[in-house]
Amino acid sequence: MHLHKRIIRSETTRSTLCWLAASYVRLIHATGRWRTKGGDLPAHYLTEGKPFIVAFWHQRLLMMPYTWRSVGGDRPFNMLISSHRDGEIISRTIAYFGPKTIAGSTGKDKGGAAALRQILKVLKAGEVVGMTPDGPRGPRMRASDGIIQAARMANVPIFPLTYSASNRKVLGSWDRFILPLPFSRGVYHWGDPIYVDRKLDAAGIEAKRLELENALTELTQETDSALGLKIIPPAGLDALPKQKRSSIAAGETGK
Repeated sequence: MHLHKRIIRSETTRSTLCWLAASYVRLIHATGRWRTKGGDLPAHYLTEGKPFIVAFWHQRLLMMPYTWRSVGGDRPFNMLISSHRDGEIISRTIAYFGPKTIAGSTGKDKGGAAALRQILKVLKAGEVVGMTPDGPRGPRMRASDGIIQAARMANVPIFPLTYSASNRKVLGSWDRFILPLPFSRGVYHWGDPIYVDRKLDAAGIEAKRLELENALTELTQETDSALGLKIIPPAGLDALPKQKRSSIAAGETGK
């Protein structure tokens, strides 16, 4: 058994890891100079009590609790987190900052169906849901269509969201996870909402999936570039299913 798996099976160790992670997030925020860009419209939605979905790449997960607060997010915020043991650590870390979590994914398995039902329930109640369309296992910065299906069924918009920090370490994980460093200049950056028609057919859903994927990647890379950081590219097309590769290739040809 790998050492990593042995460690996270210990309840004491998991609790300590969650506390340390939450403390580190607080340190990064307290020592940094953070500003928010593009937050007026999501703040208006919150003031009006309108539900929506927030989309961000898995690599930008760490500072999301403070990104939410940057637009006056005092309404209930739910984050979809994988139900495996690593996901539990993320969920318990996030709980230190107030957001609730929904366990599962938007996949087509039984757990995915249960998570989708919970997502629709909280959106109907006027709450907000945060999702990583490339999570929990990638490919990196390639969106699945689960988030589009959720937005279509709930009839709510999707707001792309990212953050960046001037001093950071990029880990060698599948998602190239971003670890901001203390005393950074940071930006929370909201993109324009993406609206999903409830009557979309399969082709329309795929078009919206591509629209979100491109918008979120452009937003993330633009934010990094503005701080003089090296761009992190999405996973190559060879990491995707054949049908999705063909769709993306067709979209790039049509530009």
